[in-house]
Amino acid sequence: MSNLETEPVELVCDPSTTSEVDVVILQPRDVPLGGLRAMGVRRTLPQRARSLIGAWCFVDHYGPDDVSVTGGMVVPPHPHTGLQTASWLFAGEVEHRDSVGSLALVRPGELNLMTAGSGISHSEVSTPDTTALHGVQLWIALPELTRHQAPHFENHVIAPVTRGAVTLHVFLGTVAGQTAAATGDTPLVGAQIDLPAGSSIDLDVDRSFEHGVLVDAGTVSVGGAPVHRNELGFIDSGRPVIRLENTGDGPARVLLLGGEPLGEQIVMWWNFIGRSHEEITAWRDQWQAEVIDDSDADGRFGHVAYHGAPLPAPMLPTVRLKPRR
Repeated sequence: MSNLETEPVELVCDPSTTSEVDVVILQPRDVPLGGLRAMGVRRTLPQRARSLIGAWCFVDHYGPDDVSVTGGMVVPPHPHTGLQTASWLFAGEVEHRDSVGSLALVRPGELNLMTAGSGISHSEVSTPDTTALHGVQLWIALPELTRHQAPHFENHVIAPVTRGAVTLHVFLGTVAGQTAAATGDTPLVGAQIDLPAGSSIDLDVDRSFEHGVLVDAGTVSVGGAPVHRNELGFIDSGRPVIRLENTGDGPARVLLLGGEPLGEQIVMWWNFIGRSHEEITAWRDQWQAEVIDDSDADGRFGHVAYHGAPLPAPMLPTVRLKPRR
């Protein structure tokens, strides 16, 4: 998914930031994805209190949305660099097209993982049969070692596993003895966890990982701290076990996101992740020249088979992109 904000703020993510309490609650902010009938998202990452959780650097949570009201998801071709996009749906269906020739459907229970590397473009449009849209769009920052790799795309069907009354879909890394087929370029974990009323689970986790628990439905106790719907509970590294407990009367659903601290400072602006002002500026200029102005610059972002115009890049700030401490 694109960041459709018309005045995106640069973010330089400082990996030295740590929490001083066991669970830090990160509140979402509402972001409309364009237009008066825009589909809105709830963004919990990045924010001033926390820029990264491992290499996870962007969490947009949306729905359930009535497509007849919002018009669904219609995101024209747009570029990415230096990251992976991980698309995960609870309801609905989205068509993905990209400039390496991929054509795939994002469905519930399937992970679509797109590696932008040195540069890619893609579009995302909900299908005509979709009446409700509900899911998350996640970004993963690539480390210096692999951020200039060739772009590619993969799709994985995630089989559910049960641990007692709890159901897990592990789409990255290893959780509760289940290891995903997809792998990240840094140590990561990602899973959907469904907890019936009154149920709980103790998850053995890597002590070196930071973790976030995004609550999609219900109210969940995370390590003894209540985390409500749409909130993201952050847990710093050093914890060997995370206990999740459904404290409500109905079913609860959460996403567990975690990873080894990236240990690198990154610059995020619009749909680009780089390391400097100069990189971001160059990529914006290349996108505008190559795709928007159709002057065929160096072909970094390629072509998407899409009926419609691609997204132009917003104007850069009038000041130099620099660290925000």
